[in-house]
Parts: sequence; structure tokens; C-alpha cells
Amino acid sequence: MTAMTARRVDTATPTRRADLVGRGLAALASLATGAAFVNGVLLTIGASDDRLFIEGWRVSSFGIFAALFALLAVRPRQTAGVWEVVLVGKGALVVFGALIGDVPEARLSAVIDFGLVAVVAAAYVLCRGWLAWRPATTNPTA
Repeated sequence: MTAMTARRVDTATPTRRADLVGRGLAALASLATGAAFVNGVLLTIGASDDRLFIEGWRVSSFGIFAALFALLAVRPRQTAGVWEVVLVGKGALVVFGALIGDVPEARLSAVIDFGLVAVVAAAYVLCRGWLAWRPATTNPTA
């Protein structure tokens, strides 16, 4: 295989099936995170005053991540940096959850976030999310 062939394979758009499966996985991540958002709203409504801010912060994070996953499902190769930011952000939560040990909610949250990282990483590969960095997608005048 020549360097030219390897490059063509790396920058080729995904097959239709791979693209649809990848988009479906990103949509699934968005829906799951949206469900966590709704649950978080319900928890925030019943939260004590000393937990109100942190619950509100968590709910807003669920909303942001649900929106980012939806954006990736709709525009997987036009969102330079979003795939990577989401993967690093969720990956950091997995590592943090594993490091802090037996803190209430940490283990379950780390497991859930690990599942999200796996789903989003698979979607990234299937959709070839790295193609969002092509000059044609990052420079509107190109």
C-alpha cells in the first residue's frame, strides 16, 4: 500500500451504513443524556438547599452534553473539535469517578460515563469524526 492509497482511505467518507449506525449511536447518547437531564430536573426540584446549586449544575451539564451529542448525530463531519471535547470530558469523569472510590454516586456515574465514552468513540470511528477537521469544513470560505 502506498502513502497515497493510505491517505485516500483515511480521508474517505464513511459508508452509508457506518454513517447511519454512528449517527444512531450519537442520537442514542443524546436521548440517554436527555433522560438523565429530566431525572436531574426532578432531583433538583426536591433537593435540599445545601444540594440545590450542585444539582442545578449537574442538570445543566446533562443538557449541554445532550445537545452536543445531538449536534454530533446531525452534523458528524461539520463539528470540528466537538467529538474530541466530548470524549475528553466524559473520559475525565470516568477517571475521576474511578479514582475517588466509594463516594456515593461516583461508581455508578463512572460506569455510565464509561458506557457513553464507548458509544461515542464507536460513533466517532463509524462517522469518521476526524474529517470535521478538513479545511473545507473548518473554513467556510474554502
